Amino acid sequence: MSNIIDILKYPRLSILETLKDFSIEQLNAIPAGHNNNIAWNLGHMAATQQTLCYLRAGVPMVLEEDFVNAYKGGTKPEKFIDEAEIERIKTYLFSPLDQFEKDLKTDLFNNYPAFTTRYGVEIKNIDNAIGFLGFHDGLHLGYIMSMRKLV
Repeated sequence: MSNIIDILKYPRLSILETLKDFSIEQLNAIPAGHNNNIAWNLGHMAATQQTLCYLRAGVPMVLEEDFVNAYKGGTKPEKFIDEAEIERIKTYLFSPLDQFEKDLKTDLFNNYPAFTTRYGVEIKNIDNAIGFLGFHDGLHLGYIMSMRKLV
């Protein structure tokens, strides 16, 4: 089980290392042609894990609803994301994955309902959701890698 969680954690650790010297202004800058910024993309990755794995399964989320609502799909940065919020995002990229690993071991997600993503991927169970989460994180890591060169 931890291998799956590690596969989700390592790219997140890598991107934070890449961004460690970025200023708060760079993390908040919205490059021309984009609707969001690096900070929002990081928050979105944490929020999506909650909505895809917990909310879709009908299981209470680990993160606060206000956080998830600020970064869920269909949102964009509505205000400057300050240092405290950046630190919260960094924490939320990892701590919920530890709880997720524990919850997976208890079969909390046994009644995961099937649905099709906007990308046409059919998700039938939590294992499919985890696989899609890796794809989704990769997509947003790509956005971040592109944006870092523009800010």
